[in-house]
Amino acid sequence: MTRALLPRPDFGDHAEESARPRVLVCDDNAGFRESLLTLLGTGDIEVVGEVASGLEALALARELGPDVVLMDVRMPGMDGIEACRRLKAVMPDVGVVALSGHEDQDIVREMLLAGASGYVLKDSDGDEILHAVMEAAEGGAVLSAQVTPSVIEELTESLERERRHTRELEVAQAALVERSARRHELVARLSHELRTPVTVILGIAQTMAKGNASAQQQSELLERLVSRSQDLARLVERFELTIDVALTEQVDVANVARQMALLSERVRVEADHVLPVANLNPAAARRILEELVDNALRFSPDGAPVTIRVRLSTSGIEVRVSDRGSGIGPADVERIFGPLEQLEDLNVRVHQGAGIGLALARTAARAMGGDVVLETSAPGSSTFLWTIALDDD
Repeated sequence: MTRALLPRPDFGDHAEESARPRVLVCDDNAGFRESLLTLLGTGDIEVVGEVASGLEALALARELGPDVVLMDVRMPGMDGIEACRRLKAVMPDVGVVALSGHEDQDIVREMLLAGASGYVLKDSDGDEILHAVMEAAEGGAVLSAQVTPSVIEELTESLERERRHTRELEVAQAALVERSARRHELVARLSHELRTPVTVILGIAQTMAKGNASAQQQSELLERLVSRSQDLARLVERFELTIDVALTEQVDVANVARQMALLSERVRVEADHVLPVANLNPAAARRILEELVDNALRFSPDGAPVTIRVRLSTSGIEVRVSDRGSGIGPADVERIFGPLEQLEDLNVRVHQGAGIGLALARTAARAMGGDVVLETSAPGSSTFLWTIALDDD
C-alpha cells in the first residue's frame, strides 16, 4: 500500500517552509502502521505518506522529499536494510529511524552501517519513538535503551579496525610510491651512466676507423676497446639485476653470506644461529654482498681478512662488511656512493674497478626497503652496513 497523505510543499519565494519534521512511514504491518500515524499525529510532526514496502518507500521518498523515514527492518521483497542503503545513496540528508520488533545485534549493526540515524524497538515507549524522529530530523541519532551496549561496542571496534586498515593501506601506499621513485631514479641513472663508457668506446672506434694510427697504436686501441666493452657489459648486467629487485622471494641472508666466503679464503662469516628469512630479490641480494665484499677485498692489504657479520636487530636484519683498508675521510663518505666515483685519481689508481659498485649496492638495497651506508671508518678498518627490513606479520 502506498499513500501520500500530503503533497510536497512548495518552497518558492511566496511560500513558508513548515518547521515541523516531515515524516514518511514504512511498515508492512497495516495495524502497526496505523498506530504509528496516530502516535505521530500527537506530536509536532507532519506525516507526508505511508508505504508498506522498501521499494514503495524509495519511490515515494523521491517524490515527497521527507525529512525522516520511519523504516521497518523486516519486510518482504526489499528489507529495511537494503532500502535504507539505497535511500541514503540518493538522499544522503534524509534521516532514517529503524523500527524492529527484535533486539538482534546483527540487524542493529547492519541497519546503522546502512546509514540509519536511529534504531528503536517497536514496543518502545511512544515518547521514545517521537524523540528518535525529532533527533533524526535535526541530524542527531537515537538508539533504543533496550539495544544492548555490546552492539555499540562492536560497532566501535569495527570502525577502529577500519581505521587501522586504512592507516596500513596508507603506509603500504607510501612505501610503494617510495620504491617506485627509487626504481625510476635507477632507470634515469642508467641512461646517464651508460653515456660515458659508450662515448669512450665510440671515440676509440672512430679513431681506429680513420686508419691513421700505427700498428702499435692500433693494437693498444683495440685492447682498450675490448676492455671498455667488457666493463660496459658488466655495468649493464649490474643494472639489470638491480632493476629486477621487485621480484622477491624468501632469502636466507646468512646463507648468501656463506656463499661469499666460498669465493675467497680471506672472507669470514659470523651469523646469529637463528635468523628469519627476508623477502628479497636473491640475485640482487647476492650482488649487494658481492659489491661490498669486492670493495673490502680490493681496499684491504693482500692477505688481510674481510669479515661479514649477520645480526638480527629490532628493526630487521643487519649485515656488516668490515675491511682492513686505510679508511675513508669524512668528506668522502657520501661521494663514494656516487656513480662512477673512486677516491683515487685515474693516473695514480691502484685499485681497479668501474667505481659504480657501491652506488648500485645502495640503490638496490633501498629499492628493497633497506639501505647501505658507511657505518664506521678509521685508519686500518672500515665497516659498511646493509640494513634489511622485515615484513610485519
